[in-house]
Amino acid sequence: MKRSLFLKTSGLSVFTMTILPQKALGFSKDLNDPEPLNNELVKEFVVAGHKTLPRVKELLEEYPNLIYCRYDWGNGDFEEAIEGAGHLGKKDIANYLISKGARVNLFVLTMLGKTELVRPILEAYPNLLNALGPHGFTLLHHAKVGKAKILEKYLLEQGLDKTHIPIK
Repeated sequence: MKRSLFLKTSGLSVFTMTILPQKALGFSKDLNDPEPLNNELVKEFVVAGHKTLPRVKELLEEYPNLIYCRYDWGNGDFEEAIEGAGHLGKKDIANYLISKGARVNLFVLTMLGKTELVRPILEAYPNLLNALGPHGFTLLHHAKVGKAKILEKYLLEQGLDKTHIPIK
């Protein structure tokens, strides 16, 4: 093969293998894509989810997509507003966020005492018994703060005796 043909073929191959897959898989930023929400705004919403329903409502009204946002507290410790409500036992905030379309998870369901949902999941996926929520709070912690006595008893019977395991 001639050197010039080799260089053209190699260049085309590099272009095809790097640029086109990124375009096809949507990895490149479209100039019409919206900017990410401000990180401090996301943090404010997640903090409000821990304790302040009126502020949660106010922020959601102005920025509806905050409902899907997670704040990174560092070292992979991500948290959504609903998860803050979950580990502090704030059922009113959790239920409000669920009514607005928040992504509910096993920890929040445990705090809410949804035994009919939590038990079948843990029976199907027993290793989730030891899963850690934001900040390392366990399912047992969530059952206790939610006063979900049936789930608390069930978790203890399954061998879960810790409420917190540091993740940092």
